Amino acid sequence: METPDLSPPDSGKRFFSHWRTIFRRVLFFGSVGIVNLAAILWLADLFWRMGFQKAHFPLLVVFIVLNGLLVLGSFHAIFGAWDMLTGRRRSVRITKLADGKTGPLTKRHAVVMPVYNEDSVKVCARIEAIYRSIEATGQLDSFDFFILSDTRDLDLWVQEEVSWTNLCRRLGGFGRIYYRRRKSNENRKAGNIGDFVRTWGGGYESMLVLDADSLMDGADIVKMARVMEDYPQLGILQTPPKLIRGSSVFTRLQQFAMRVYGPLFIRGLNYWQLGGGSYWGHNALIRLKPFSEFCELPALPGREPFGGRILSHDFVEAALMVAEGWEVWLAWDIEGTYEEAPPTLVDHLIRDRRWMQGNLQHLWLIFARKLPFPTRAHLFMGIMAYLGSPLWFLFLLLGTWIAWDRYSSSLSQLPFESYVHRWFGFDGVEQSLVLTAFIFLLLFLPKILAVSRAILVPSVRRSFGGMLSILTGAFLETLVSMLLAPAIMAAHTVMVLSIFLGRAVGWNTQNRETDGTSWSDAIRFHAFPTLLGVAWTAIAVNISPVFAAWMSPILLGLLLSAPVSVWTSRSRHGKALARHKILSTPEELNPPEVIRLVDEASAAVDPALDASAANRRGVVAAVVDPYVNGVHVSLLDHAELSPTEEALAERCLAFGPSGLSKNELTEILYLAPAMLMMHRAVWLRSVENIHSVWTQAVESYRRRLEQTPPSEPN
Repeated sequence: METPDLSPPDSGKRFFSHWRTIFRRVLFFGSVGIVNLAAILWLADLFWRMGFQKAHFPLLVVFIVLNGLLVLGSFHAIFGAWDMLTGRRRSVRITKLADGKTGPLTKRHAVVMPVYNEDSVKVCARIEAIYRSIEATGQLDSFDFFILSDTRDLDLWVQEEVSWTNLCRRLGGFGRIYYRRRKSNENRKAGNIGDFVRTWGGGYESMLVLDADSLMDGADIVKMARVMEDYPQLGILQTPPKLIRGSSVFTRLQQFAMRVYGPLFIRGLNYWQLGGGSYWGHNALIRLKPFSEFCELPALPGREPFGGRILSHDFVEAALMVAEGWEVWLAWDIEGTYEEAPPTLVDHLIRDRRWMQGNLQHLWLIFARKLPFPTRAHLFMGIMAYLGSPLWFLFLLLGTWIAWDRYSSSLSQLPFESYVHRWFGFDGVEQSLVLTAFIFLLLFLPKILAVSRAILVPSVRRSFGGMLSILTGAFLETLVSMLLAPAIMAAHTVMVLSIFLGRAVGWNTQNRETDGTSWSDAIRFHAFPTLLGVAWTAIAVNISPVFAAWMSPILLGLLLSAPVSVWTSRSRHGKALARHKILSTPEELNPPEVIRLVDEASAAVDPALDASAANRRGVVAAVVDPYVNGVHVSLLDHAELSPTEEALAERCLAFGPSGLSKNELTEILYLAPAMLMMHRAVWLRSVENIHSVWTQAVESYRRRLEQTPPSEPN
């Protein structure tokens, strides 16, 4: 039997030529390397003038990596700005394949949303908005929708079923909107998606993968599907989602920064990666056949945190796709793609802990065979996004050590002549200032370029509320980011150490809403950076006032980590900024249609079919409420009830849900005959023979009827 050929079909013409791709990558990374090398030689020459000390050698090594990352980030913005200046027509844009094309899609596509202990009404509201948005394009017949639940909270499970049923009833979505809950959430989100691909993937050309907080415009989804159908070499089409709905200061800072600065970095990233891009785990369209064949992820050697199942599966899946010859593109011009962000610094760092472990697992893979250069570059950048913090921390410690040694030994002479002095005539102080100015230029040049673009392009300037709004927002974002950076550095350093000490992370629900971080939580969470700031300030002042002033941005960020964390977490402060259009984004000032559709969505809510009412929520509603029980039972497999299972149901009736373990209660919820038997029992048996939780739920119906005003006679 012949093995089927699953390499990408040859359409006769690549979207972007091989040699032009190589030229762009050589130009980009060559520029980064040359600039970084110049800075390294400049610092090495300065150390030579000072007389090399023991700490200079590791400091120079760390500088090579840190400055390389800084140059890499800045050059993404520089090349992005250049790409914008050359004009949209000359930019490489994969979505131009869909320009001007109309008519029905020729393939079927799936929209999949994995969920884990989420608010089912809000999840369904997003599905409803996407559904209606696609429907408005006239292409709804080409799409099916899947809510893929890994929810472990049993009450939320029942509420998901109810919300999905209401959604389908109101939209006429039965047979088009599907709901599935896995009994075992093995391998987390990757396993959830994998189960869908194995079970239903064969019926679709591609799947649009969303997160529970994702939202996408229907016209853009249709455009992406057209590109997928038109270009058979395309494996993954990733979009750059915008952050929306931020109410706290922290999320508003993130939204503003991503919206103002993000386009430059995205364009710069697209400049060199081209068809060797990466997948970010959501808001992306994936061709199912190669994904199914090549992206089954094996377990890594050893145990967690470095071994076991791969947490950051998305980068690896894109790497495997590219390694097999399929192209992964970034659709940088897709505008209608959105997501939400953690509302506080604490929530952001908790999420980072999970992402960090996943990215550090890629240390196993970065030197794997067959991986092309852009894939290794993406894996490296993902790893260094977190290793950069402990390296920065080490750099500052080494710098403090050198300053202490220099001042305590009264070294003030620069005993050796240097090449910089010979060629440029700079003394040691001037040479230090030039290097410092260069580093600050690299840090702030992306912001300067992005703000300049936002002000100089009339349409962009108006969308942000004017020049004053942009300048005020950029100043506040820069100031607060400088205060947050040292606290994030300290937290990431502790996280990296905990991972290297073998402490794995769990799988927790992401907090998407909050009323702010309490002072007690902030003090507890930021105790390390605060105490570190106190000790480091004392050392810096003891070295010299000049050194303390030089270190003041770092020291202030550490000392003020708890107050800044609390202040940025407050929604009332964020709303006050919004009233003055500070840190506002175009999506906030002029919400797109799909966001308005979410705000108006109500299909998942129906008082007649509800599992969230007092005294009959979730599991209790699934037993007591006739409608909820009917919905739940209709989704189960039917079989005979064994004596053991019947005894378990009787225990649940006698002792209530709390009288059973979670595993026992889960087993009951999967038994259709048991659920039907318990439903009849709570309505027919005397109150003395069942637990009060059931009688109170039944009684709540009578109270509701008594509270309902009588209807007017005809």
